[in-house]
Amino acid sequence: MKDISSGRMVSGGKSGAGAMPNAILMIKPYWHDGLWVFDDPAVGLVREPFIAGVPEMIDRLVAGIPDARRGFRLLFSAQPFPGCQRELVRVREEYGGHWYRTTDQPQEGWLCPALFKYFATAPERLYVRAEAIGPEAGG
Repeated sequence: MKDISSGRMVSGGKSGAGAMPNAILMIKPYWHDGLWVFDDPAVGLVREPFIAGVPEMIDRLVAGIPDARRGFRLLFSAQPFPGCQRELVRVREEYGGHWYRTTDQPQEGWLCPALFKYFATAPERLYVRAEAIGPEAGG
């Protein structure tokens, strides 16, 4: 697993001859001007905001992380992985992005077309985990 913001290749892409794409991806969202946003210079995103239901999903996901608004690690994959906290199911397409619904509680959120910076097509399911950043989290 590599940090998306460090220049690694994304799921569905290749880095070098015969290289396999990362199965687990990572971004580091943080709170800025009243929104959850993230930066990923490797794919040209700066302060990319989460909107339309996703901020509420994030709030629930990071409820146990102290100072999450200062930044946290968000692992995500189209495949289940050990320790994933939430499963999101794709429900419909709209405005070039896709709506996803949590399987454990009735929450929906829209992921904008920036999703395609990480996946060639919108995954049917996404699996996510939020982790603290800092010495206590090993990062």
